[in-house]
Amino acid sequence: MLPFHLMIKPAGPKCNLDCKYCYYTGKVEYYPESACRMDLETLERVTEAYIVNNPSTEVVFGWQGGEPLLMGVDFFRRAVELQKKYLRPGQSASNAMQTNATLIDDQWAEFYRENNFLLGVSIDGPPDLHNAYRVDRLGKNTHTKVVKGIETLKRHGVEHNALVTVNRANSRRPQKVYNYLKGLGIEHMQFIPIVETTELGGREITEWSVKPEAFGEFLCAVFDEWGSDDIGRIFVQMFECALGVLVMGWPSVCVFQKTCGRALVVEHNGDLYACDHYVYPSELRGRIESVEGLAEMIDGPDQHTFGAAKADVSGDCRECRWLAYCGGDCPKHRVAFASDGKPISYLCPSYKRFFSHINPELQRIAAQLRLSNSRGV
Repeated sequence: MLPFHLMIKPAGPKCNLDCKYCYYTGKVEYYPESACRMDLETLERVTEAYIVNNPSTEVVFGWQGGEPLLMGVDFFRRAVELQKKYLRPGQSASNAMQTNATLIDDQWAEFYRENNFLLGVSIDGPPDLHNAYRVDRLGKNTHTKVVKGIETLKRHGVEHNALVTVNRANSRRPQKVYNYLKGLGIEHMQFIPIVETTELGGREITEWSVKPEAFGEFLCAVFDEWGSDDIGRIFVQMFECALGVLVMGWPSVCVFQKTCGRALVVEHNGDLYACDHYVYPSELRGRIESVEGLAEMIDGPDQHTFGAAKADVSGDCRECRWLAYCGGDCPKHRVAFASDGKPISYLCPSYKRFFSHINPELQRIAAQLRLSNSRGV
């Protein structure tokens, strides 16, 4: 079996926040009679199946939500115990968790440090930009709690990074967002565009989605800020991914790869979906009931067809010099139309602007890396 990754959502779509742009909390309608909490039996079944089927020497457990901290720290203590139980000789497990950070306290931070968890913290910039959309269930601002959570992680020496959703509000202030994160001591950053439609299968974009031109300008401005003083000190996923195309010949981020289908989602009850962006009944692959069952679903015809479909890009994409970098983007974002009438990414103008802007500097950095490698430095 080829390598694959499971994003596990033990609390399903349940969350203590009510971010206006969230695409996942609405999934609770698929489980109207459920409390959306993974029981320990399901946890063990999923853990065993994931480890036994995974050919990688390192099995990465990705915990997301909703908000995974709603499960409580004892749930994750048991998760670590089960990983150790099922690991084969020569295998190791690592854990990465995406959180809104508002529930992090000393107990959580101690657990993360002791078990080498990598924490991704969702933060959209300074207070005015973060609080524009990231509010709690009462509509109250959350920025202060997020920063407190980050400070707790830092105090306990927990490795963490920032995940920034680039939306209609903060896309206008790229330098402000980037420098604010630097001021918090963040050294690893991800910038994820918000592109949501008002209805499933529709073409109308929500009012909080980033505009295509704005996202491109945001990335260019951050790149220039980064390039002036931060190369080798600050790591931005989008820049590393583009550099990877030049140095290794392929992008490391799934949305930019030629095909997809190897990053699936496990809901709280063991239901397996094709992708985090496609948690819909039509893309339900089944429920993880056994080791063999997981293998059959991951390598089954439905998932193969789903993953291969990404490579079916428009003629405009095939003729574009930047296709190797963006791969036609995530199919979820293909809500615009190319000249031949085929779907194309809503963000196509962004990526053309961004990749053309950074190409000269990336070529220089790549040449330096090749020279260093040839000298054995």
